[in-house]
Amino acid sequence: MSITINRVYTGVGDKGRTRLAGGQEVGKNSPRIEAYGTIDELNAVMGVLVERLADEAKGELQGVDEVLHRSLLRIQNELFDVGGELAVLPEDRHEAQVLISAEDRARLEQELDTHNEGLPTLRSFILPGGGMVSALFHQARTFCRRAERRLIDLHEQEPQRDEVLVYLNRLSDWLFVMGRVAAVQRGHDEVLWRPGDRT
Repeated sequence: MSITINRVYTGVGDKGRTRLAGGQEVGKNSPRIEAYGTIDELNAVMGVLVERLADEAKGELQGVDEVLHRSLLRIQNELFDVGGELAVLPEDRHEAQVLISAEDRARLEQELDTHNEGLPTLRSFILPGGGMVSALFHQARTFCRRAERRLIDLHEQEPQRDEVLVYLNRLSDWLFVMGRVAAVQRGHDEVLWRPGDRT
């Protein structure tokens, strides 16, 4: 896919309006814009995660970090595909447009299952933490859940494809597990929730 961006600003947004990829003008606070805008936020948080992994490696990524890095970059592209799908009405979608598929969801599940096998059994909820990389995975998970809520808001008004809804739900699970993987791999203790503890 080839695109050219000659101008960053158009002036359309100066009065709180924007255009979908099909040319329709909508409010910047419309459910559709909220949905793909929040997916953009998630993608930005994941970009911080990608850079943190690279910074910690101080050179060549190896082992689990290399696997996580590659997966995160792939998922960033997949999220852009989701945003692209939501930025256009179904009737304006072109034949060659890349859409999230059941295969993308299955890939997340396979990675999730593989990495989860080696983790200690959880006997409590965990608090976001366990080192900086783990904390960033948990932060991304919360952004993913918010994106999912925004997508459901849109879906209730304008039904969306099931593949997109399921993909975001599975991605939040993936981010949770990879946050645990990052903590364990770095030798950090996971912080367990202790109900009522005020010490």
